[in-house]
Amino acid sequence: MKPLVKYSKKYQILVNDVDFTKKLKLSAAFNYFQEIAGLHSSNLGIGFNTIEKEKGVAWVLIRMRVDMIRYPVWDEEVILETWPQLPKKYRFERDFYIKDLEDNIIAKAVSTWVIVDVQTKELRKAETIAIDYPEIITERAIDCTLGKINPYGQRKIAYERVIGCSDIDMNGHLNNSKYVDFIMDCFTMDSLKEYHAKSIQVQYISEALVGDKITLYKYVDELSSGRVYIEGINEKSDTKIFASQINVALN
Repeated sequence: MKPLVKYSKKYQILVNDVDFTKKLKLSAAFNYFQEIAGLHSSNLGIGFNTIEKEKGVAWVLIRMRVDMIRYPVWDEEVILETWPQLPKKYRFERDFYIKDLEDNIIAKAVSTWVIVDVQTKELRKAETIAIDYPEIITERAIDCTLGKINPYGQRKIAYERVIGCSDIDMNGHLNNSKYVDFIMDCFTMDSLKEYHAKSIQVQYISEALVGDKITLYKYVDELSSGRVYIEGINEKSDTKIFASQINVALN
């Protein structure tokens, strides 16, 4: 297949991809984004296996923001689209749309990736991997800058979680979509019946491994304020593994 400017794929919303409301889980959306990013990278000759074999580096997602316009429902078919931006010195930015079959945008996302040495875990420059883009689409799915997410409001412990084998991806780390499940588990069923996340931004800060005990902290004045900050702390190392901000709205 020749290199594509924009990559698209149809998905059917399966039963495992929805929550108790029969709507798409945010973690499933993150899985879709990760998969289609990998497919497009492979199409461009810079897939996960290729860059590890040829350059000894791996893709790492460090930031993502997703805005949900409408949540697709169980058994619905949607189209995912993705396209990259020109690489910066160390950063690669990639955008996404989820569209319905009438070509309406129902979700949009932006992400920032880096490449790291698989042995030393050190950051590598973007020029380490050769990229021959067929063309660059300058359109951005969301007009924003993904930066550091800072806490606000009153802090309280939501719950504690020990990382299990089923949480780990093929790279031996906590999968990025699992972070989103951890985040959403900070909310009660009653609150999720009343509110939904209209936007989520996640900053991936440090890795989490099997056996690590993670404490989830939630900072919030009131859900009615529309904004919640959630972070995960590795209790053994006292290291922040992620920070997130969720903007909520009434159902």
